[in-house]
Amino acid sequence: MPLPTVRFKHARFSARFPETYRYSRSHYWMAPVEGQEGLWRVGFTKFATRMLGELVDSDWKPKAGDPVEPGQTIGSVEGFKAASDVYCVMKGSFVEGNPYLKEDACVVRSDPYEVGWLYSVKGEPEDEHLDVHGYIAHLSAIIQRMAEEGHGEEGAPED
Repeated sequence: MPLPTVRFKHARFSARFPETYRYSRSHYWMAPVEGQEGLWRVGFTKFATRMLGELVDSDWKPKAGDPVEPGQTIGSVEGFKAASDVYCVMKGSFVEGNPYLKEDACVVRSDPYEVGWLYSVKGEPEDEHLDVHGYIAHLSAIIQRMAEEGHGEEGAPED
């Protein structure tokens, strides 16, 4: 069954964001794993994946059970465009990085909200997390600011 989503369109960027997920201002999503009390998966939003491009590898610093906290650098991803640190947006204990990413890291871009999750944590989202409407308002302000600063046509990454 497909996830219920909220559609967002601004300039040339459009995306659908899962309605029940939580979001960070740093473009990660957080979703509880059904039937697993306190277990959450975290991934990049569609906006983040468009900015990063296709991923080719991921690496995680914490081991299963290690404590993690919001803002902590917990790993990195490497893409064709660039490498980037991955920051924790949860407080709790690290469970694992998505093992499927070793087989096909491109799934982070092609299916970011289900198969393409990055890591999982037993705990809770950062205090500053947003619901889907708060994230869309935040994203709209970012894209508007990019447009005003002259980053591409109307500031948005291409669809």
